[in-house]
Amino acid sequence: MTVRSRGTMPAILRGVVLIARGRAEGLNCFGDTPRAVLASLVPGVGLSFGTLAAGLAEGQGLHAVGDMAFLLCVLLAPVVVSFELTRAWGREAFWNRYIVAFNWCLLLIPMLILIVGLVVGLATGLAGLVVLNVFLCGYALWMNWFLARHALALTAGRSAWLVAGVHVGTALLIAVPAFLAGALA
Repeated sequence: MTVRSRGTMPAILRGVVLIARGRAEGLNCFGDTPRAVLASLVPGVGLSFGTLAAGLAEGQGLHAVGDMAFLLCVLLAPVVVSFELTRAWGREAFWNRYIVAFNWCLLLIPMLILIVGLVVGLATGLAGLVVLNVFLCGYALWMNWFLARHALALTAGRSAWLVAGVHVGTALLIAVPAFLAGALA
């Protein structure tokens, strides 16, 4: 499917803005092809390689490779976990568009943390930053639920299970190997 944008705003950016505002029609701005899935992973993979390059430039060779592997796990775990849950519920036909929107919308949270955090931190100090982080975590969970609900056409309950499954599954896929590596060291 070819995605075209109305006006001058690129389709992906328009989709992210609409989803961020709770508008399901933003899903129409994202592709649903395997190529679109790969394209949505590019910023995260680029960040991983940037981390590797920075670490290698600082002479941290093996540590930099570990950091890159960690970032790739954080990026790919939600992809794998969400696909398996979606497949188990017979919604895999909708998964491509869901994961494309998920990956692009995921980039919004760090930008909000940076921009709003700077303003709130300067205005209110540490207490304001704590409140901001709680709010942004809640907002990120809501946005993930909203995407699951509308992109996968799931019930509200199944959408909540998907969000919980993706976050718990990702945490386990990251924490268990880290724990084992620490225990073996």
